[in-house]
Amino acid sequence: MAKKSMIAREVKRRRLAELHDKQRLQLKQQMIDEDSSYDERWQAMVDLQKLPRDSSKSRQRNRCALTGRPRGYFRRFGLSRCALREVVMRGEAPGVTKASW
Repeated sequence: MAKKSMIAREVKRRRLAELHDKQRLQLKQQMIDEDSSYDERWQAMVDLQKLPRDSSKSRQRNRCALTGRPRGYFRRFGLSRCALREVVMRGEAPGVTKASW
């Protein structure tokens, strides 16, 4: 089980990213726009830097929904490999079976 503070930090990052997503995208588009003047593009860059760091999606880390484990994460299930194995063995993941050949 991951520390509760680490899980809370990730929840905060997801919330901040969701909150500032549109504004961040708009500023990035303005920075790329060739029709904007140099000063407008510079101001967009400055405004982007003023946003909280944790509002960037690249700062997020995928964590297991059950244990909070950051490694061995399966996006399809939202679980780590350890938790996924337990869920599959109990038969709680429909359509997923153990491989045998």
